[in-house]
Amino acid sequence: MDAPGTTPNDGRPRIALVLPGGGARSAYQVGVLKAVAGWCPPGTPLPFRLLFGTSAGAILAAVLASYAPRFRQGSAALDRVWRGFHVNQVLRSDTPTMLRSGVQVLLALLSGGWLVPPPRSLFDNAPLRHLLEWRVNFARIRQFLDAGLIDALTITATSFATGESVSFIDSASPVQGWERPGQRGVAAELSLDHLMASAAIPFLFPPVKMMGSYFGDGAMRQVTPLSPAIRLGAERILVIGVRERGRAPLGAALAGSPTFGQMFGFMLDTLFMESLDTDLERLNRINQLVADGAGATSLPGMRRIETLVMHPRGDLSAAAARHADQMPRSVRALLRTMGAARDSGGQLTSYLLFEAAYTRRLIEMGFDEAQSRREEIRDFLQLGPG
Repeated sequence: MDAPGTTPNDGRPRIALVLPGGGARSAYQVGVLKAVAGWCPPGTPLPFRLLFGTSAGAILAAVLASYAPRFRQGSAALDRVWRGFHVNQVLRSDTPTMLRSGVQVLLALLSGGWLVPPPRSLFDNAPLRHLLEWRVNFARIRQFLDAGLIDALTITATSFATGESVSFIDSASPVQGWERPGQRGVAAELSLDHLMASAAIPFLFPPVKMMGSYFGDGAMRQVTPLSPAIRLGAERILVIGVRERGRAPLGAALAGSPTFGQMFGFMLDTLFMESLDTDLERLNRINQLVADGAGATSLPGMRRIETLVMHPRGDLSAAAARHADQMPRSVRALLRTMGAARDSGGQLTSYLLFEAAYTRRLIEMGFDEAQSRREEIRDFLQLGPG
């Protein structure tokens, strides 16, 4: 298909930025972007022509698109918010609200839903909507799309009606959508509802009604997260993930049977990252076939697409456990009830700990790791000599 929004002969490579979801872990992505922006002179536009975001990654992508002509300012805006984050900017964490939520869950369970209906979600994320209303300017994004500063902004959400992963694509040029089993790409004029839907983590945050149906977190059915970037003509893809490198030994010990909180943290980890690793492995195999010349017959129309992947090197769950006491007391009490207190719940806490002490640590981690790969990243993005 034709690439949307391409400015003729402007010489910029078609580089895509892919930001998977990760809740509070996305602070690591902010740190990487901060380092990259710092290598660019003031007034430099985004080096990414295509922006793709899911869940918290969709929020970062939309903020960057709001500052398309000034990459450093966009990165600084993200840094300011994430360095000063508090849980109450994302969800209502006051004691009465948390108590009402807990009591409703309990009564719904005890009565089988007859006395009171089960809650739509565990948390009320209305504060997040208010924050995004202030930070994301969709009218300005539309101007930058029309000016060719970016080709497309894509936000992915999951349809509860069809069970599909839906990529909503905002572009100045006509976009040819696609339909494949379990996934769909559609042209859309993006709005705050798309962001809230993409970040609606199941059970934690309420689904969002759009187009007469309900949508939730984009990672739920996103089996091939690189597919939208490839379909929109990306030549290179920078992926900033939020899962730590390395694996624990197969027989690693666990003190006792896993709690509900531990299992839920494991579910979020799988939800946000498992499909990305699989899709990267698939793309690398295709690239190898194309390089070997086998693609001309076995994979007609396939082309080599360069990727560069950033993953945290440190243990984010351990970092979250160290800062868990920064969370509001009501949220800590709920996590203890779920069996996710301190070390035992570090994985779940690492996605929910929207507190400055933790997010600053992750920003520093992303910044330092990007600096350690500075020349590699600069060459990949074709930023020129440092």
